[in-house]
Amino acid sequence: MSTNNFEILTVGGGCFWCIEAVFNEIKGVEKVVSGYSGGNVPGTPTYREVCSGLTGHAEVIQVTYDPNFISYEELLVIFMTSHDPTTLNRQGADVGTQYRSVIFYHNDDQKDIAEVVINEMSNYYDSPIVTELAPLDKFFEAELEHQNYYANNQTQGYCSFVITPKLTKLRKMHADKLKSA
Repeated sequence: MSTNNFEILTVGGGCFWCIEAVFNEIKGVEKVVSGYSGGNVPGTPTYREVCSGLTGHAEVIQVTYDPNFISYEELLVIFMTSHDPTTLNRQGADVGTQYRSVIFYHNDDQKDIAEVVINEMSNYYDSPIVTELAPLDKFFEAELEHQNYYANNQTQGYCSFVITPKLTKLRKMHADKLKSA
């Protein structure tokens, strides 16, 4: 991969462990960092604070990618098909605003592309898409134990029962976009 042409995608779709694991498998992705964004409390939030639902922050990932290998639009399609964008503040058993479906755009081009993708993806769902679209204000990196969580904890119950099935689905739907392809 080239080293000077990277762009950044910031999204949240439930627990950041799940979407981090998905994007770590995508060809053209240089790195994925779990973190928090979208809140309005002073200081750097902690996992415990964000999980309380009182900070306004969502669990998100920030994806550094090379657009020569994969486009922002393609990444958003993968994002929109790797979680349920029709459930408000919920992904499976994870409930609260910290688990909302959200795209934080970094510029007007990303906003425009996200609007198109959300509109196009709405044809694939029976219920309306509730994914929030907002400008990125600040991104706070999550604590070290939350980085590469799935890779470091594959036998943990949540990983086995929630993340592994998501990755199986990803491998079927987007096999041509995977690093292992």
